[in-house]
Amino acid sequence: LSKWYVPAPVPTNGSNSGEAEKIRIEAEVHRLVTARDKKYTNFIEYNNYKLIYRRYAGLFFTIAVDLSDNELSYLETIHLFVELLDSYFSNVCELDIVFNFNKVYSILDEYMLAGEIEETSKREILDRVRLLEKVE
Repeated sequence: LSKWYVPAPVPTNGSNSGEAEKIRIEAEVHRLVTARDKKYTNFIEYNNYKLIYRRYAGLFFTIAVDLSDNELSYLETIHLFVELLDSYFSNVCELDIVFNFNKVYSILDEYMLAGEIEETSKREILDRVRLLEKVE
């Protein structure tokens, strides 16, 4: 799953469309993160961004931020998102994410708005998600 808060960069040669460029970037980021040895840090400089990732069992959570952003705060951001998923799905696994991707996006939307943290209270976020479920 991926969520873009900025448009994908369009190559100067104009050979790829925006969607094709997103797919290319996502594949390259996936390759960089999954192939990285555990002895290295969870931060990778990539183009004009910093990739911050964490691995939970077989799941990788990655966020791309500005080079000047605080790495540790984004590691905590990833951790809180995983805690939200864990609380909602009662011990989240890959299948929960695959078969309930719309709920994952809903939780992410309640947590982050336009790439910025909107709410940090697990209880508040999960209460809002459950309220939205009742409305549906």
